[in-house]
Amino acid sequence: MDFKKILMEPKYDFIRKHERLGARVILLGLGGSYAYGTENEDSDIDFRGVALPLVSDLLGLTSFEQYEDGGTDTVIYSFQKIVKLLLECNPNTCEILGLDEEQYLIKSAIGQELVDNSSLFLSKRAAKSFGGYAGAQLRRLQNAIARDSMSQSEREGHILKSVQNALDDFGRRYESFAYGSVRLYVDTAVTDGMDTEIFVDAEQKHMPLRDYQKMFAALNSVIRDYDKIGKRNKKKDDNHLNKHAMHLIRLFMMAIDILRCGEIRTRRTDDLELLKKIRNGGFQNKNGGFDAEFYQILGDYERRLKEAEKNSRLPDNPDMEKVGAFVESVNRRALQEGFCEREAFGD
Repeated sequence: MDFKKILMEPKYDFIRKHERLGARVILLGLGGSYAYGTENEDSDIDFRGVALPLVSDLLGLTSFEQYEDGGTDTVIYSFQKIVKLLLECNPNTCEILGLDEEQYLIKSAIGQELVDNSSLFLSKRAAKSFGGYAGAQLRRLQNAIARDSMSQSEREGHILKSVQNALDDFGRRYESFAYGSVRLYVDTAVTDGMDTEIFVDAEQKHMPLRDYQKMFAALNSVIRDYDKIGKRNKKKDDNHLNKHAMHLIRLFMMAIDILRCGEIRTRRTDDLELLKKIRNGGFQNKNGGFDAEFYQILGDYERRLKEAEKNSRLPDNPDMEKVGAFVESVNRRALQEGFCEREAFGD
């Protein structure tokens, strides 16, 4: 598929014409299944990129985090935001720096510098970041399977485990969570139409309000996703289920590469046989769940991730002095009048 030709279609004119994009875009590449190499005939085309800030973003009162175009599944991050996300080894942004050369549609000199300096952002944080995203994928899998195969009381117990996992993830991310306690448990329901339901005993003191809001938003997200009402379309649901399973394993693969090799490998060339088998339903059983072999593979990757984290030569945290020097260098150039235009056109 000729992605550069696709990029020239009128529906992508916003990349060329928007004041925050155009010559300010330093990287633009494939995202999603086409980036990983796991695409099929139903896959959407996703583009992901990075744009330099305006002078007013750095010296004035304007700000910019990202540009999203839902019609084309395009997301372009500001340089400032992607740096913050990369420092946390955020999977959705790390993969932008690990594409194969032909998967980049735009790469300026500064874009190349960002790719060349990707190691500045890699640390053992990848274990928790990628592991957290993998955990979210696993909960989606478990929720989808449980929704169709368990009684109401059994489902409530399953939701409890998912919510507790989300709470554990929150506890790892926010130190202020230690300022209190949250106890979740299943008991006889007081809500009509339910036999049992989840209850909560919570006590928090001197907890930042925004962290409090984020904690309950995380828990609410699990409940909302689980309780979505809709008519079951078995083929569509199975496709989504297999896609979640594939991405679950892919996240482990990428995290292990980062921790073992200090490299971001977005396209899973050596792993495509396994990933495509998962996506194509090769591990689904007749009950709509997954067979024992899949869970053995999952357990093996969970073990390998722990081992990779333990033995990794990566630092616990990025070297902020080096990252700061790189960011300052880029921002100083972004402040120069006409710099983006000169770089884009090679002057």
